[in-house]
Amino acid sequence: MMTESNPQTDAGREPRTVDGGQGWNWIAQAWALFMKSPGIWIANFCIFFVLSLAVHLVPIVGSIAGNLLTPVLIGGLMLGCRAQDRGEPLEIAHLFAGFQTGTAQLVMVGVFTLIGGFIIGAIVLGVVFVAGGGTLVAGLLGGKGLALLAGGAFFMLALIAILLALLLVIPLLMAFWFAPPLVVLGGMPALDAMKSSFAACLQNFVPFLVYGLVGVVLAIAASIPLGLGWLVLAPVLFASVYTGYRDIYQQA
Repeated sequence: MMTESNPQTDAGREPRTVDGGQGWNWIAQAWALFMKSPGIWIANFCIFFVLSLAVHLVPIVGSIAGNLLTPVLIGGLMLGCRAQDRGEPLEIAHLFAGFQTGTAQLVMVGVFTLIGGFIIGAIVLGVVFVAGGGTLVAGLLGGKGLALLAGGAFFMLALIAILLALLLVIPLLMAFWFAPPLVVLGGMPALDAMKSSFAACLQNFVPFLVYGLVGVVLAIAASIPLGLGWLVLAPVLFASVYTGYRDIYQQA
């Protein structure tokens, strides 16, 4: 039977800066958590994936609901990681524990993330509309030669839009990364958790760079056998959010 005492033990704790090599250690430590209950981890990931897919398939509101659900489910997995740290078994029920601990604030993390995504989309579309509109008019009024140049400009504009979107998404991802564990394990309000998460990621740029590079290599390897490797890698990456949080916050 899943049990979880009040987890608000890290509230108000400031993130610390760790060595660059810790980016690899987060993954190695996450692997150790995974190996304690590989079957339950894989089952939880499959349920997470199916639920997220099903919600996103709902017309109109599905995407919004999916964004609100994600931090709640991740928060539950963080509670599961904490349970494993305490020598308790990981359970399927942990996936849904976020509906019992810090639910409102986890949903607010989803709300703020969704708002951030809308703002990023609006900025990118605005840039494309303003720059693309001028390019289109120049192509239409300038004859065949300028039309060809306009076509090339549109290609460059699309590339710039993609790069701009990635540049703006990274800070949003930084704000989201540690927010679920900070809410359910640290007892922090959503906005404070996202601010702290962004600061933690920013001051630990080097270990996150190492983490990202290792993650890319593992992602390529996981994708080779028909993507089946993701049944292992995805749970490990979920667990690595907790091990990174534990390293940066709980040992400060």
